[in-house]
Amino acid sequence: MYTIDRLVNGTQEETLKNAGKFREKLKRKQICIGSGITFYDPSVTEAFGNLLDYVWIDMEHNALTLEAVQGHIMAGQGADVTAIVRVPSHDPALIKTVLDIGADGIIAPNVRTAEEALKIVQACRYPPEGIRGFGPRRPSNYGRLSGPEYCKTANQSVLAIAQIEHIDGVRDIDRILAVPGLDTVFLGPNDLSGSMGCMGEPKRPEVVQAMEMVIAKARAAKFPVGSVGDPNDIEYWIKQGLDWILTEPDYAFMLKAANEAVETIRRLAPRTYVTSSHLGR
Repeated sequence: MYTIDRLVNGTQEETLKNAGKFREKLKRKQICIGSGITFYDPSVTEAFGNLLDYVWIDMEHNALTLEAVQGHIMAGQGADVTAIVRVPSHDPALIKTVLDIGADGIIAPNVRTAEEALKIVQACRYPPEGIRGFGPRRPSNYGRLSGPEYCKTANQSVLAIAQIEHIDGVRDIDRILAVPGLDTVFLGPNDLSGSMGCMGEPKRPEVVQAMEMVIAKARAAKFPVGSVGDPNDIEYWIKQGLDWILTEPDYAFMLKAANEAVETIRRLAPRTYVTSSHLGR
């Protein structure tokens, strides 16, 4: 728990502490489990806090504003769960803004080359390691933390993650894994299948082989790698060497629970359903 003094003054060690927790879990080879966040309400992240290792706040495929993302980040900090944001592009201006509102790290989609991966890392780091401009309102505890020591700590803390979801990224994986400052990679099987001419077929043998190759190279380089977790075959991918797993998104969990509840009730209480128009007849 934070004391009042720590809340007011802050310490460099508290900077992005949840990012450090996630990185440490990967180093210990503890499989990290997370869920995609698509809903606007930050209580979703708060509710997941005691269950998950991280939340994947998805700006790429959902209508989440920066204000909504900030709410989820704040909820994640309160619930001690790592808050990672998938940005919709490699734009360093957007990456800077997302980090300045307190994200523990960013996931950059569709990274195809080592050069792209390096630019993403640089967008996450203050000079001389990168190009990030200074203005971390929330991460600096509203200015209470600053100076070269803060910048150094932030550079060591922020998670820079490249999503490999194109065959070009698979072909350049050796160089991508060697990019200084890149923390981990994440395999996106659906878009990868599309780049290989079989969109929507992530279980095609050639797609599976490409993923296996990336995981094998990452393991050889002692570099953490993640991917989505299909309940039907996740055991296989864990044995292959996945270090972190993205489970179903928030809406899928909600619908699954709703479907199970409704089906159970209808099975236990079968009856003819009537509409209000039949009442009183």
